[in-house]
Amino acid sequence: MSEDTKPHSITPTADGEEKPVLGGMYSDYFLDYASYVILERAVPALEDGLKPVQRRILHSLWEKDDGRYNKVANIVGHTMQYHPHGDASIGDAMVQLGQKDLLIDTQGNWGNVLTGDRAAAPRYIEARLTKFALEVAFNKKTTIWAASYDGRNKEPVALPMKFPLLLAQGVEGIAVGLACKILPHNFIELIDASIAALRKQSFEIYPDFVTGGIADVAEYNDGLRGGKVRVRAKIEETKKKHIIKIVELPFATTTGSLSDSILAANDKGKIKIAKIEDNTAEHVEILLHFPVGTDAVQHIPALYAFTDCEISVSPNACVIVNDKPQFLSVAELLVLSALETKDLLKQELEIRLGELGDKWHFSSLEKIFIEKRIYRDIEECETWEAVMAAIWKGLKPYLKLLKREVTDEDVARLTEIKIKRISKFDSFKADEYIKGLEGEIAEVEKNLKNLTRYAVRYFEGLKKKYGKGRERKTELATFEKIAASKVAVANETLYLDDANGFVGYGLKRGDGKAIAKCSRLDEVIAFGTDGAVRVIRVDSKTFIGKNPLHVSLFDRETDKSDIYHVIYRDGRQGAIYLKRFTVGGVTRDKVYDITKGTKGSRILYFRHFKTEEESLGDVAEIHLKPALRLRNLNWPVDFSEYTIKGRGAKGNLLTKHSIAKILRGSK
Repeated sequence: MSEDTKPHSITPTADGEEKPVLGGMYSDYFLDYASYVILERAVPALEDGLKPVQRRILHSLWEKDDGRYNKVANIVGHTMQYHPHGDASIGDAMVQLGQKDLLIDTQGNWGNVLTGDRAAAPRYIEARLTKFALEVAFNKKTTIWAASYDGRNKEPVALPMKFPLLLAQGVEGIAVGLACKILPHNFIELIDASIAALRKQSFEIYPDFVTGGIADVAEYNDGLRGGKVRVRAKIEETKKKHIIKIVELPFATTTGSLSDSILAANDKGKIKIAKIEDNTAEHVEILLHFPVGTDAVQHIPALYAFTDCEISVSPNACVIVNDKPQFLSVAELLVLSALETKDLLKQELEIRLGELGDKWHFSSLEKIFIEKRIYRDIEECETWEAVMAAIWKGLKPYLKLLKREVTDEDVARLTEIKIKRISKFDSFKADEYIKGLEGEIAEVEKNLKNLTRYAVRYFEGLKKKYGKGRERKTELATFEKIAASKVAVANETLYLDDANGFVGYGLKRGDGKAIAKCSRLDEVIAFGTDGAVRVIRVDSKTFIGKNPLHVSLFDRETDKSDIYHVIYRDGRQGAIYLKRFTVGGVTRDKVYDITKGTKGSRILYFRHFKTEEESLGDVAEIHLKPALRLRNLNWPVDFSEYTIKGRGAKGNLLTKHSIAKILRGSK
């Protein structure tokens, strides 16, 4: 595109005025909107693993925290001074945070992740921060602040999160041209992996879902795009043979959605259920009743194949790094989180060291001021300057005992000491206090020198205090992919009306003959007398051509290697060919020709065998029409002497003479 044809937001007119161009405005505004949605609504930040609305909710809870529960409606209203998108979005986001049972301590009806029931209205439910949240997510001294959207308040740019919250909670968001889906992981395993990352050891982490279930993570791909996790419901047997029980759900499903998928599969004839009974309360319990006399366990593969008892989840780990979206693996996210935690702990230690240093400095200064009776030197001073000069003069011999320089602010602070404190000053207690400060300073300095070890102890402390009851819920296993056609219930009868050329399960019994029991996922292969071959899906009624030569169910896995023996005439008066072949791979509803394709060709002999061994005994007796100088009018043809070829091969020339008949013989 040339410079002249590029869209611009502003373009000059003939008289020199500048007017906006619609194309340029649309481009600029769309990019602004897309950037806003990505950065401010849909994708979490790397630093704390939170979206802006979640961060603002937690900040509001922290501001109002007094150890007691607050009405959610009150928290929502307080959050609105930071989040400009209305109370509905804040309330929904808060319920989602509360249901994760990690940062928010809930009270009241917060809904049910198992059944999908919604939470009560915000005015009826209450919340407060958990002790875990207060320990890992908040520190005013290490938080970077920014002005809120209206400039009236200060809000955190990111919470000082000392835990891989992003991987523990998981997150999902859809932006403009970008999506994010990070699956939740196990609390204890994340702590163990963080310790391994700090020690520069290898580790592996896999998703863990609050609904439990069984997960196959063979293709997880470390949470990057292109990976997937297959999750199954956990199904158990009961005392009654025709009843099975679902006790754990796949991720992102509820008992209601799972039951609906089972009923839909039953209506389509893929499975056969007599009754569904949902007894879910605190724990999942869905009873599936199959017809009496059947073994319910045999239907489990069909449940995995046709219902939401098995689903596939595709992760897409995307986070905001330096105001830009980046795709990172969960291992990279965890290492970055562990290093961020280590850095925050370092900041806290450095701040603590500075505070302890200030306390030691002033306590020592105060001790000198009182013990050396410097306060008496200011009794006769009449001006502030004289007071300051007297104190400086009295302190001068002892300045070398201090660890840093004394400032005018330090001296001014000494004048604020009350007489009552001076009169009750205990030199021994002061020395003990200073020794205690020195011990704390030494401990902090030791931790700063051994920062990795200190961070490891921090994570171990989190695990000890908050790890109880957070064991893995989702079982990890490897399971084979179930072919739907293999487990579909064969509850239909396939009929063939060869006179009119129809096949299907919807034909009436009197209209045709029964071929086999089938399911609606099965396929049928049909050979016509003209050499046309087609594979079609079983349906109520399908036309395949009048008087078909052969019709049967077709299994792509096993029947593609079946052997067919054919003798056909090429055209109306052409030569006779013999063909021994397999069907191989075929496309559904596409018509193939096993002859040369000449108009008027006709199949004169046809046989079908499941194995090559069965086909070896096939012999055909050829009888020719009498003709001048033709002596040998009949002879046997042994098919085993010919090579098995592909479906498209023309075959071997048998004779150029006309055939009267072909009889089936044997060796």
